[in-house]
Amino acid sequence: METGIVPEPLAPSQCAELAGQIRAWGREFGFQALRIAPAEVPEADRRRLDAWLETGSHGDMSWMAERAALRHDPGALMPGVQRIISVRMDYFPPATRAPASQLARPAYAYISRYALGRDYHKLLRQRLTRLARRIEDAVGPFGYRAFTDSAPILEKALAARAGLGWIGKSTNLLARESGSWFFLGELFTDLPLPVDDPVPEHCGKCSACLDICPTGAFRGPHDLDARRCISYLTIELKGAIPEALRPLIGNRIYGCDDCQLVCPWNRFAEVSAEPDFIARHGLDSASLVELFAWDEATFLARTEGMAIRRIGHPRWLRNLAVALGNGPATREARDALAARAGHPSALVREHVAWARARLDARARGDIPAPHPEPVDRLIHTPAPGCEPDSHG
Repeated sequence: METGIVPEPLAPSQCAELAGQIRAWGREFGFQALRIAPAEVPEADRRRLDAWLETGSHGDMSWMAERAALRHDPGALMPGVQRIISVRMDYFPPATRAPASQLARPAYAYISRYALGRDYHKLLRQRLTRLARRIEDAVGPFGYRAFTDSAPILEKALAARAGLGWIGKSTNLLARESGSWFFLGELFTDLPLPVDDPVPEHCGKCSACLDICPTGAFRGPHDLDARRCISYLTIELKGAIPEALRPLIGNRIYGCDDCQLVCPWNRFAEVSAEPDFIARHGLDSASLVELFAWDEATFLARTEGMAIRRIGHPRWLRNLAVALGNGPATREARDALAARAGHPSALVREHVAWARARLDARARGDIPAPHPEPVDRLIHTPAPGCEPDSHG
């Protein structure tokens, strides 16, 4: 990483030519799109972040509030930054079990598609650094820093400003040509490159993402209460999952993709060509009982180099216990939970006890059998009456 270096001045024509070369190099390094934005966060996005934090919608993610000022000002992360190169890398894993099919099997685990393969953070940063070095070969030393979900940056706002897409009602970045199954990365630079224009939004009247959310985490378009979001509950939340929300989680043990699965624009999504994003250890089709049997050593070994590892073994068991409690009251499920009833972690014990009580109640007929997800809605085609661009 090089910063604080004053580059030789480039003429506008040289900057325009360099921007074209950077786009070509970006494709060479595996980015499906690359756009350039000024190094400033739009005022509307800064206000939206502040208002969201004031409501406490970030839950236990205290680091979001503590570092909010840095998210407002890219220059605080890299003094002298002039431009931000935003990149997109598609991640939908190849040769994976269909998400809707896995969600429809209550005895099996659903893991967000982004987390089935290698952790993307290191991969994207490495590619961005290679891109920076290619630029350096062309123009000489210059200031840069590479990021991907690794610093207090409003990534989606900057990517939208660069024209990579628009922020949809689900708060995901959407692109007409590729939907939303992609990672974002940024290369901060002090080169005065020409900037790209933003694109208009194309959600129209569609509310499929808002309507499908299992826990009702959306208060309205562009307004997500993280405290109710399954991704937050299964990944970011360190303590107990609120009891009222546990039955709504279903078999989702790490993240949730429902708002992407129903988005009409994802009918244009492409399967990733990256071998690193291929599902590992059969995690796209594993049963809950199978995964619940992993001891800590097995968990650490099989999640090495994966995003899943960051939650640790106790929270892995916490999430699986909830999913087992939401599943069928089979002998295998009840025996698996009984085997963890005396786990050293109070967090695990609490969720195991809850799950056992649920299965006992289900076996008595006090609560209904698990209802499979509405598979016909969880597909990459528009929901009825939700065609893209249906404005009104």
